[in-house]
Amino acid sequence: MKQMIRRSLVAITAAIFVITTASTATAGIPFFSDDDMPSLAPMLEETTPAIVSIAVEGTQTSRQQVPEMFRYFFGNPQEAPQERPFRGLGSGVIIDAKLGYVVTNNHVVDNADKIIVKLTDGREFSAEKLGADAQSDIALLKIDPDNLKQVVLADSDKLRVGDFVVAIGNPFGLSQTVTSGIVSALGRSGLNIGGYEDFIQTDAAINRGNSGGALVNLRGELVGINTAIFGPNGGNVGIGFSIPSNMMKNLVDQIVEFGEVRRGLLGILGNDVDAGLAEALNSPASKGAFVNEVTEDSAADKAGIQSGDIITAINGNDLHSFNELRAKIASFGAGAEVELTIIRNGEKRNIDVVLGAAENLVAQAKDMHPALEGADFATGSDRAGNAAVEVRGVAEGSPAASIGLRADDVIVGVNRKRISSVTELSESIEAASGVIALNIQRGNSNLFVIIR
Repeated sequence: MKQMIRRSLVAITAAIFVITTASTATAGIPFFSDDDMPSLAPMLEETTPAIVSIAVEGTQTSRQQVPEMFRYFFGNPQEAPQERPFRGLGSGVIIDAKLGYVVTNNHVVDNADKIIVKLTDGREFSAEKLGADAQSDIALLKIDPDNLKQVVLADSDKLRVGDFVVAIGNPFGLSQTVTSGIVSALGRSGLNIGGYEDFIQTDAAINRGNSGGALVNLRGELVGINTAIFGPNGGNVGIGFSIPSNMMKNLVDQIVEFGEVRRGLLGILGNDVDAGLAEALNSPASKGAFVNEVTEDSAADKAGIQSGDIITAINGNDLHSFNELRAKIASFGAGAEVELTIIRNGEKRNIDVVLGAAENLVAQAKDMHPALEGADFATGSDRAGNAAVEVRGVAEGSPAASIGLRADDVIVGVNRKRISSVTELSESIEAASGVIALNIQRGNSNLFVIIR
């Protein structure tokens, strides 16, 4: 009897798998091998030629602290820069075969002097980096469009928790590897992996070297770019993160058009909605983005958004948090029109907003203070989504590098006084006398950079 029950359960499980895969397959990609066994092989045979391995070479500049006892002899109490060669491996996805466009993570190709893309058929191409965005960890490469295969992009906004997905990449420098799983969660943020986080979480095994590889659905359509893992030793523990394909597409379109990402700006400050806040506001929405403040003359202000509003959806897709709203808005270009669904006084309404332009590189730091020469500043946001000043670049060996400023630092204050723009940074430095302390956010750390 027990054996009969086991056989029945196996048969039922197999039937469920067959029904599920058959219902999600397209007419051109069957889910059965020649012996009528359920298999992902036919889909992978169509998809994997568009997934590439990426090898990079370059130099990194590190700064070695000069011991106190030797500083007299060096005549400079600052750090001594050193250049060291590096090599790295990652993965990428061909998204346009005719133009030779390959998407990967920015951290895979950052600072690379040489980028080699290798296809599954063994061919190798030298790649040109067309542009990148460190805050969202996306980079766009171009190779010779010689008989390439591209993936089809899926609408990642239609993903649901529980959907089957497959991760394809080159972990640990091994040749192409395929793992499978499900979508574990959507809209993940607050991980301090990047500046703008709206990740797909999956339990498909993702390891080192998978960065920049593909997360596809059972049709072989791209739903995400694998970018990070969560593990105590840098290995897979069933928690991996991917950048949604829609977010990637928005950013890549801007890189193609402008050579850089030109972010849209909504112009609000806020935080997450939880059950307690929803109850206090008598709101039917227990998730979303609560608007604390609307910046005067911003896109939000012009559209009629008010403090106290709860934003529950963007373009008809539900929002889970303020960080998710921030990441989605940042992926749209300046001038893009989006529809926001809000709750105001317990009533739902839709508001069309034309996004403003986030302030680009507007100031050379040397104009503010000689010690800041070599740094480029731009108005951006801190970890909490509040307006602040981002350090977009620091020239090697410059005075700014000598005092300890680094690219991707976020300046949130001067002498403990909050600042929210490049203009305020300049005014605060000009008004200060004597020693100036810059309040810095760097990754998960808070620190001070001192100007004397």
